[in-house]
Amino acid sequence: GVSVALRFVAPPPGLHPHTAFTLEPVEGAGGLFALSADDDPQVRLHLVDPRGVAADYAPVLTDAQAHQLGLATAEDAEVLVVARMTDEGVGVNLLAPVVFDRRTGTAGQFILEGQDLPVRAILT
Repeated sequence: GVSVALRFVAPPPGLHPHTAFTLEPVEGAGGLFALSADDDPQVRLHLVDPRGVAADYAPVLTDAQAHQLGLATAEDAEVLVVARMTDEGVGVNLLAPVVFDRRTGTAGQFILEGQDLPVRAILT
């Protein structure tokens, strides 16, 4: 797998003050990624490709959010969701995806507006 350098427009929630991260696929876990802060690898999140979780997941960013990332087209956007281990299984936050521009690595974690999506969905 290929690692990707991401630069967040604002620190992800709970990861202040970090904005420079490296995204790497987790070996042997299809669709699972580790996002680690460049200056403190202990600071990390696990992300998953939401298409493996919810086939119909189609988050919509506001124009302001897309503008923050400098997205030219929707096709340039890569969307991942934060995954956490819970007693019931792997929980994912569908309401606050991490979105980044494939061309530039500019990233953000955004709360989706006006979309009724669960903060905790359990992977099946």
